[in-house]
Amino acid sequence: MTYSIVAKDPETGAVGIAVASRFFAVGAMVPHVSATHAVASQAWVNPLWGTQGLAQMQAGKSAQSVLDGFLSRDSGQASRQCHMIDPEGGFAAHTGRDCIDWAGHEIGDRFSVAGNMLAGPQVITAMANAFRQANNEPFESRMLTALEAGETAGGDKRGRQSAGMVIHRGEDYAWLDIRADDHADPLGELRRLLAVARERYLLIADDLPTSAAFSGLPDRDDLDARIAAADARRKAEGRASASHAPEPFA
Repeated sequence: MTYSIVAKDPETGAVGIAVASRFFAVGAMVPHVSATHAVASQAWVNPLWGTQGLAQMQAGKSAQSVLDGFLSRDSGQASRQCHMIDPEGGFAAHTGRDCIDWAGHEIGDRFSVAGNMLAGPQVITAMANAFRQANNEPFESRMLTALEAGETAGGDKRGRQSAGMVIHRGEDYAWLDIRADDHADPLGELRRLLAVARERYLLIADDLPTSAAFSGLPDRDDLDARIAAADARRKAEGRASASHAPEPFA
């Protein structure tokens, strides 16, 4: 009932998951992301595959060894679907034999795509091709482009309801975490939220404290200047804010 992409950005080292489904709040259920690795647990979801998968890879296990362990322990594995990336960039994926058709996955170069209860195998193929071809886009846009291609190819055969995207950039906290939990056009809403995030939020996120720089940038003068410049560019181009909130005070 879900299709998703797990990917790593070779330029920034960012790791992320983007997911869509005809299911409420799929962004709260499927993605599990940490500083350097990620797990997408879907179909008949077992959230422990996500939480324990992150912990085991953090302790040094490879994605494949983690997945092999889950398959040996979980008597419900035939109804599970999962794909993941470990800190070394290794991928592993599983589509159980009892996942509802169409179900399958594909592992590519620095990404994997997987889905179940889909309109057909063309959904996975379209996602993989779109991600490969969008390599000139920012990482977050590239993942969303892959989801949009999957939807255009048929997506979840029951329709659409929710979507989400989580990206970490080397920290235990998310650089970006956006969701549309119950929406007539969840990917369109995710695209709008991404546009809003770029207006101000991601400028701030780029300057947050990190494990290597605990104080971050305590002086916000440069940040304020960049925010003002971004607002000025948007207005000069005649673009209204994508946000539903009123314009901030001057």
